[in-house]
Amino acid sequence: MTAVSACTRFSDNYDLKEELGKGAFSVVRRCVQKCTGCEFAAKIINTKKLSARDEEIKLNELLRYYPRKGLWTLQESSKFIIYFQKLEREARICRKLQHPNIVRLHDSIQEENFHYLVFDLVTGGELFEDIVAREFYSEADASHCIQQILESVNHCHQNGVVHRDLKPENLLLASKAKGAAVKLADFGLAIEVTGEQQAWFGFAGTPGYLSPEVLKKEPYGKPVDIWACGVILYILLVGYPPFWDEDQHRLYGQIKAGAYDYPSPEWDTVTPDAKNLINQMLTVNPTKRITASEALKHPWICQRERVASLVHRQETVDCLKKFNARRKLKGAILTTMLATRNFSSKYDTDGRSIITKKGDGSQVKESTDSSTTLEDDDVKAKKQEVIKITEQLLEAINTGDQETYTKICDPHLTAFEPEALGNLVEGMEFHKFYFDHGKMVGKNCKGINTTILNPNVHLLGEEAACIAYVRLTQYIDKQGVAHSCQYEETRVWHKKDNKWQNVHFHRSTNSPPYSFPPPPAQK
Repeated sequence: MTAVSACTRFSDNYDLKEELGKGAFSVVRRCVQKCTGCEFAAKIINTKKLSARDEEIKLNELLRYYPRKGLWTLQESSKFIIYFQKLEREARICRKLQHPNIVRLHDSIQEENFHYLVFDLVTGGELFEDIVAREFYSEADASHCIQQILESVNHCHQNGVVHRDLKPENLLLASKAKGAAVKLADFGLAIEVTGEQQAWFGFAGTPGYLSPEVLKKEPYGKPVDIWACGVILYILLVGYPPFWDEDQHRLYGQIKAGAYDYPSPEWDTVTPDAKNLINQMLTVNPTKRITASEALKHPWICQRERVASLVHRQETVDCLKKFNARRKLKGAILTTMLATRNFSSKYDTDGRSIITKKGDGSQVKESTDSSTTLEDDDVKAKKQEVIKITEQLLEAINTGDQETYTKICDPHLTAFEPEALGNLVEGMEFHKFYFDHGKMVGKNCKGINTTILNPNVHLLGEEAACIAYVRLTQYIDKQGVAHSCQYEETRVWHKKDNKWQNVHFHRSTNSPPYSFPPPPAQK
């Protein structure tokens, strides 16, 4: 049975270990139970950084009936109540879901500033990351994957639970062993329904996996999970999603119309049975959409040995690698942007001044009798930190200091730069090549100077920042000729263990270099 510890402190029962993952308002760390030595994963929610996203409209309606004086106190207390209700709901849902394909909740501990949810420790990483590392991957493997996902969804639906956020990030593997079970995780957006209840439960989910009925703001229920399963199955077979557009409005238009197809040549080798199952999952009308229990009886699932193809799908693996890289980048940016939702207006009790946070995270104090705005000193200091670490990174590039560069960058650094020919590069190998082969400007010149022009820093929460600037580099080549070139660069920084690390950057094409002849020799 799952324990619910309302009075016990987390540290009385568990020792915290290394960080496993991070979200906008929570962090996941490995922990060890003191009395047994068993390892678990602790989801630690910082209840100071609360977001009342689902209830904001209702809350605003409530607050407008109250006078301005004392508004902040009421709003903050309401947010706490709402958020604790969400945590209570997540814990209650997880406690009643006991299935081999669902990450199990073992303990729930509430403290003053933190709420701890103790889950199974799953060490196999994300399913999609495991697939791209396999030597062999076939349609039959995709069938086995979606079967396990459907088993977990079917268990949820049988217990009156709708997950609402089925996506690759929430599909984990129990271990790194071959054939490890797929586990469905993260029930933070899950809701409880009665039978086949359809109602408007609010706008929730991840854009590419949202169902038409949610986007149309119509009553919905269990079928939304099946739609998301259809999107996941499509990706499992070809490595890219059925609905895609950089413009979210156009993306939602595709989804609402059910406008997807099976382009050649990648779909030519997929069996008709697989496409048939996708079609039944991606049916726009939710009342006609296949259920989880029905999908598990589909021939492509229950008779895969006879129906599904066993041919290795290398192109799918290659496409999935690119898909993984892009969603990782997008996820990192969304996480940091979500953190900014915590920046709410604050009113003092006598109404004389207002503390707000601007979109870039800087704090501004506005007097009610003056239009003057002053940026908080702490915010200024943090922005200078980001500029300074950026300058240190560029100095490492100038001097060819690979060791310093590697320490400053996250091992999974993603980058868009001209040398990558428009591709998203992940990891340090691409950059290591330039250091190893002396391709950095600093190794091919007598002198070098880099200046950051017009730095613009956006603080995204307490532990993330984005800086955009113009990088002007001046150097003298071995022949004594002076050169000058400039780039537009954007870097995303993340603070881990109190140290800034570069997690992503984007560099524009080099502007035409300016060359200056060496000065005439003095007589």
